[in-house]
Amino acid sequence: MHIKTPLAEKDLEKLKIGDRVLLSGTIYTARDAAHEKLVKLIEAGKDLPIPLSGQVIYYVGPAPAKPDKVIGSAGPTTSYRMDSFILPLLEKGLKGTIGKGPRSKIVREVMQNQQAVYFAAVGGAAALIARSIKKAEIVAYPELGPEAIRKLEVEEMPLIVVNDLAGNDLYQQGRTKYKID
Repeated sequence: MHIKTPLAEKDLEKLKIGDRVLLSGTIYTARDAAHEKLVKLIEAGKDLPIPLSGQVIYYVGPAPAKPDKVIGSAGPTTSYRMDSFILPLLEKGLKGTIGKGPRSKIVREVMQNQQAVYFAAVGGAAALIARSIKKAEIVAYPELGPEAIRKLEVEEMPLIVVNDLAGNDLYQQGRTKYKID
């Protein structure tokens, strides 16, 4: 399934756990340190350096780009590290996150309430994922180095839906399906 950013609710409603998605458009990168800064701005009632309405944040700290490349390897970071920061971002309109590994029960509930989805990018495929990134620029917090917020233009970034709008969880259902007693 092909989807584009900014994410529209009608597109998100079609997504079910396990769906393979090719995402195109603008997305943003952020990890722990950047998330903390964004949440502090929200708490202070200040403007954010990036738009969140309908947007997607990719949890990645990309490697430096080689001279002939837009970006270096760009594999996903473990998502639960951002769980304590996600609620205010979702309340500001964030509609998708990309990472690896499961989210906490609380985050899954908040995402369902805020009508947002969680996508997995395949860990270990950082160089392959980087091929889908056509443009990358630092837009906030350059002092954070690899954790700076980047604006990425992606074309057919391969993802898998892990948490959908109905509150389903691919990791949880997968474990149940293949559980051996």
